[in-house]
Amino acid sequence: MVQSRVRVLFDEETIAKRCDELAADIAAAEPKDLLVVAVLKGSFMFAADLIRALHKTGLEPQVEFIHLSSYRKGTTSSGQVDILRDVESEVRGRDVLLIDDILESGRTIVFAKDLMAARGARRVLSAVLLEKPGKRAVQIEADFVGFTCPDVFVVGYGMDVAHSYRQLPFVGLVDTSGEGPDLFEQR
Repeated sequence: MVQSRVRVLFDEETIAKRCDELAADIAAAEPKDLLVVAVLKGSFMFAADLIRALHKTGLEPQVEFIHLSSYRKGTTSSGQVDILRDVESEVRGRDVLLIDDILESGRTIVFAKDLMAARGARRVLSAVLLEKPGKRAVQIEADFVGFTCPDVFVVGYGMDVAHSYRQLPFVGLVDTSGEGPDLFEQR
């Protein structure tokens, strides 16, 4: 069996800088009574860093979590979004910022936006760490995008394959050839 290695696509420093920039952009949108909703599981690291960056801009959002799934145990979307855990806070009349890891097919973020709008949110914005524009199954553009990502399956910084690699402090891609850099090598 070939040992998997992960090649760095976006390193820690690059991600941290981009989180600060996104937070400034979000603050400039002047959200009112902001409720941040992190879409679990993949967004948890990005959400934590972005929320801390929002604090540095002077925003004081309430934080909630929604656990949505369309991937199950595979590496491609099933096409159906399921709510595994819902938000507990009232969204009516509030600005909601959805934070997700990847905007790919768009189904998950559209589902979450429609759900928050149906519950009476004043405005629903979205921030995604990565965008893969060539994979859309539905019409949607994120309001705030960290990086445009090549059409590769990425792991790390909260994202996984079969529950592995979430702990990595960078975004990378799995290399099973054995010729890539070591798992935790940062460039």
